[in-house]
Parts: sequence; C-alpha cells; structure tokens
Amino acid sequence: MAEKRDLTRREVVQMAGAVTAAAAASTLQGAPGIQTVKAANNQVQYGMIGTGSRGTYLLRHLKGLDNGNCVALCDVWEPSLNEAANTIGSNPKKYKDYRELLSDKNVDAVIIATPLYKHFSVTKDALLAGKHVFCEKSLVFKPEEIVELRALSTSRPKQVLQVGLQRRYSKFYQAVKQMVDKGELGTVTHIRGQWHRNTIAKDPWNKPIPPGRTDKEQNWRKYREFSGGLTAELGSHQMDVADWMFGSPFEYVIGVGGQDFLHDGRDIFDNIQLIFKYPKGQKFLYSSITTNGSLDLLRSERREFGEVIMGTEGAIHITLGGDDFPATALWFPEPPKPQVTGAKKENVKAGATIATGAAAKGLPIFLDKDQKSDADSFVQREAKFARRWLANKGIMMPEEDRNPVDLELESFFNDTRTGGRPKADLEVGLADSAGVMLANRAMYEERRVYFNEIDKVNAPQQPAKAKKA
Repeated sequence: MAEKRDLTRREVVQMAGAVTAAAAASTLQGAPGIQTVKAANNQVQYGMIGTGSRGTYLLRHLKGLDNGNCVALCDVWEPSLNEAANTIGSNPKKYKDYRELLSDKNVDAVIIATPLYKHFSVTKDALLAGKHVFCEKSLVFKPEEIVELRALSTSRPKQVLQVGLQRRYSKFYQAVKQMVDKGELGTVTHIRGQWHRNTIAKDPWNKPIPPGRTDKEQNWRKYREFSGGLTAELGSHQMDVADWMFGSPFEYVIGVGGQDFLHDGRDIFDNIQLIFKYPKGQKFLYSSITTNGSLDLLRSERREFGEVIMGTEGAIHITLGGDDFPATALWFPEPPKPQVTGAKKENVKAGATIATGAAAKGLPIFLDKDQKSDADSFVQREAKFARRWLANKGIMMPEEDRNPVDLELESFFNDTRTGGRPKADLEVGLADSAGVMLANRAMYEERRVYFNEIDKVNAPQQPAKAKKA
C-alpha cells in the first residue's frame, strides 16, 4: 500500500489546483443534468430474455445507453419480470414465453441472461428467428452444443453473436494485452487468477425462496444439472483472460475441488483449484473459494477477484472491478540484473545465493485519457497533470472512465448496425465454454483432461467414486 505521510505545503497547493482544474473540465464537458436527445432511428430495439439478478443488473447499465431501446422483456417468474420493467422504465412488452418475444417483429436483437443450461436453446431459437444475440457467459453448457452452435452461427454471418466476457472491452485489459504482445513484460510465463468470496454469512447463490418457487428455481447455480458452478459463473472470466494473454487455448488442465464448507443441499464444489498448461509451457493457476475474500494484489486495496500476469521482465496486477470499484492495473517491472565484470567476477564463489531486497513499487498504467496531446486545452492539460501526479504519489490509482459492462453492451448495439465483429465473438465464447466443461471434468474425474477431449461429445461428467480407505 502507499506509504502514509503528511503532505508538504507545495503538494497541498498542487492538489488544490489540480482539483480546481478537474472540476472546471467537468463543467465544460457538461453538467449531469444536461443530456443529449436520443435519436430513435439510431437505436437498436432489443428484448431481454431472463430478468433475474444478472438480467436486472444489465438493465441498470442499459438504461444509460443511447444506442439501444428496450421494447420487450421475458421471464417465467412474474415478480422478476415486473421489477425488470420498472428498472428499465421504457414501458416494454412483457412475455412469459420467450418464443413469443422472438416472434415480436419490433425486436431487432436479444440479450440472454437465463440460467446457464438454457443458454444454447434460447440462443439457437433467437438466431433462427433472425435476431442478433448477446448471450451471457458461459455461451453453452454441453460439448455437443459447441458443434451445433458454431454451424448455425456460421451459416448466418449477418447476425451478430456476442458473449458477455466484459474484460475484452476494458481499456486496461486491452492496454495490458498490447504490453504483452510488444514484449514489455518479457516472455509471459505464468498467470494467476482468483475469485474469492466469503459466503458463510451471506451467500448470493443461496437466496431466500419466495412462495411459489423451489430452491432449484431460485438458486439454480447450486446444482450441476443447471450450472457449471464456480468454474462457469466466476472462473470463466479469468480463464478467458489467460487464453487472451497467452494467445491460444490451453493444452490440458488438472484440478481439485471439494464440497467441504457449505452444506445446504448444493452438489457443486464450494472451493476449486485449477492449473492449466498451455502449448508453450505457460501455466495459468486459478483459485475460487467461498470462505474468505482477501486479494493480495493491487496493494491489497481491492477484494475478491483479480489477476497477476507474470513475465521475465515484469508483472501486471489487474482487476475489472465493478460499479463501485472501477477497473485498474499496476505494473511491477523486474529489477535490473546485476552486472559482474573484471576483478569482481573472479571473486564470485560457487554455491547457493540468497538475494533479498525491497519490493518494487507498482507503477500506474495510464490510458489515452491521461496522455498529453497538443490538442489539449489548458484545463485539459491541468486535469491530466493532476491525475498523473496523484497516481505517481500513490494517492490515487488511474481508473477507466467507463464501466466495461457499458462498453460491451454499447459495442453490441453498434455491431448490429454496422455488421462489426465483436471482441468477444462466437469463437471466444466457445473456447471459454469448452474450458469450463473440461476444468469441471478434470475435478470430477480426478485426472488430467486435454483440450481436444471437447470433441468427444456426450462424455460423462460425474464425480469420481470415493476411494476406499
């Protein structure tokens, strides 16, 4: 964490000037109460299928976008449907059968946020109905669905299909990918990811059951017949990051999971540990637990989830964040190698050597909005100086100006109008789904599972029998 100290008078004056400049820039750009008029003819008319917790979360973000207009909603549970309609506030039509929504000619595109086991069937029907599709991850649930969805989507190239892997739309993750590709981290050999939660007191996957619902309907994520568990619901995001940074799917995966701490009728694991081996020897280590939310990255100023990307010349700590904690990243260059020459070289003795020293201070990664430009006004230059100065002092960290969830949804609507290709497209989604299935199989069957096994459809995914003592 940044060292706590008293600021000098000069620094206080600089900070005051920086804050004034930033406030002035905000005023020039427009006050919160002033909004541009939304042009209806530039808006994609969309419907949402599945208005539970994730669907309603997306609607809160969709409400702020100019290029999409919600005209229809669908859910089998009426209270969720009514809450979603109130959330979006556009007076959408309400359906309980998604096929009726797909028959609505006013709907150009659909956003699918149903339980995982329904993703394929709804996506298939939506494509057949001629709709553009945004489907939450994981894109598919079973191996055979990969083959069928690829064939169907490929046969309809004018229809956009995007999967909800929002890290692909984060400016920080994009900047780090460029650093990796340019070799600024040297050779990237390892990535570590985690999503840790403490759900002992409050479990978002074990919500109270309202009258008229069953536990499997209300808390479907707890059951293997509907859910991919921690691997699908959380790990899929960071598995995609590893594939993206390494530039290929993994070669094989091993792992161990357990149903050890949450005894509430669930049959998914409540803790998992996975190791993915990639073709060039790189490794991705992943952990998800439900008993502690500590995160040892980013100066320990965030909790729960993040990744560290490790190369021979440096490492990046990065996390997507959320509505309250935006995405951010820190760069930790490796210290320079000591040079031994001349007479000093003759004095070096063979044997074990222990080298210790102070840890490197993380360097902020600045995005385009913080880079100086000749076109900047005085106020803009001062605002950029303020952000960079505060970040280099460790007082604040650079942050994205927009939530990647907003960007992925906005990009989806833009692609439906222009025919653009999503950053999180069909193949990205299918590779990620395959990784989820194979990682679960590795834990259930207690063995090394190769990526090419995904071609063996209808293979059993049952937990291994308990070994006799």
